[in-house]
Amino acid sequence: MGTLPSIQFDDTKVAFSYKSDRELKKANFIFSVVNNPTVSKIATRLAKVSLSLGLPIKSIIRATVFEHFCGGETVEESEKTIEKLARFHVGTILDYSVEGEKDEAGFDKTTQEILATFDEAKKSTSVPFCVFKVTGLGAMDLLEKVQAKATLSEEEKGAFEKVKHRVDQICKKAFDTQVPVLVDAEDSWIQNPIDALAYEMMQKYNAQKTIVFNTYQMYRADMLGNLRNAFHEAAMHNYFLGVKMVRGAYMEKEAERAAKLGYPNPIHPGKEATDDAFNKGLAFCIDNKQRISLVCGSHNEYSNQYLTVLMNKHSMQNTDSRVWFAQLLGMSDNISFNLAKAGYNVAKYVPYGPVESVMPYLLRRASENTSVAGQSSRELTLIRKELKRRKG
Repeated sequence: MGTLPSIQFDDTKVAFSYKSDRELKKANFIFSVVNNPTVSKIATRLAKVSLSLGLPIKSIIRATVFEHFCGGETVEESEKTIEKLARFHVGTILDYSVEGEKDEAGFDKTTQEILATFDEAKKSTSVPFCVFKVTGLGAMDLLEKVQAKATLSEEEKGAFEKVKHRVDQICKKAFDTQVPVLVDAEDSWIQNPIDALAYEMMQKYNAQKTIVFNTYQMYRADMLGNLRNAFHEAAMHNYFLGVKMVRGAYMEKEAERAAKLGYPNPIHPGKEATDDAFNKGLAFCIDNKQRISLVCGSHNEYSNQYLTVLMNKHSMQNTDSRVWFAQLLGMSDNISFNLAKAGYNVAKYVPYGPVESVMPYLLRRASENTSVAGQSSRELTLIRKELKRRKG
């Protein structure tokens, strides 16, 4: 195979090729705020309070963080982003990011909205995946009871049947349209029933090819083992395993709950152990590529580089349909656009939904960027480097 040309993740001309000067300056402002933990905390608190009091802050949020991290309030509004990314060979994963619906009508509405994303994907080659969260389709406390094996009332049993039906509706739509679907990961204390549903759907819809993907949060100490078990189950029942690998999104929440309830924290003790598990997971998936399709959801430059090395070692084409690289819209453009330019399959998660409903997502992004060591300062350094280059 010869030597592997190393991907240059610091090529800012490629990284920000899709951003105008105005958009780049806005990104510089947003990450400057996020990079300062104190300012970030004050800004997010102000946003929460202002929205709850009904103050006219929506237009400010919309013109700043919402515009940077989201596609729009509707699928139609997101089409501009889809087309823009597609010009640079970057796909879109449409993510209806409304969280915390409380009743059956809300869960049904979310289901319908997710089903509609498949119609958008079907008419556009630029939308390679759809995605959903099970907590968008059913109550979190219900999933918690199911995981705890608590006795369910007749009403709760009925509600859980509805959750299963909604999941099946979405996965059947994925199968019928041949657009793969990603089942997002959630908190460890509700993850077991989500996993069980995902594997049931794989057994039903992944017999010929990978349609349903489950998500593996590799910061959990048991996750590498879970991934291996999932592979053995898939081999035993003869279906394809869809794996979306991420490091994980609920670290502080997991630690707090474990401390409060007095059980061991399920998260690896440090970043090094998480990185090691993640990279071992990548190697495991590529070693078993005959049965596994992989979406590498990572903002870590080393892991993305490592996956290109693994693919090269296995004589896989950059365009091999079994491997995708995915990052969030508005983050790690240096990874996404440089990988896409080198011919790899790349997609951006593009959240959409009403501004106030997407706020939990945006607040998570803000705290994630503030708490992940170096994430926002790396973004800032690259943005400023590109602004300087453009001036030059």
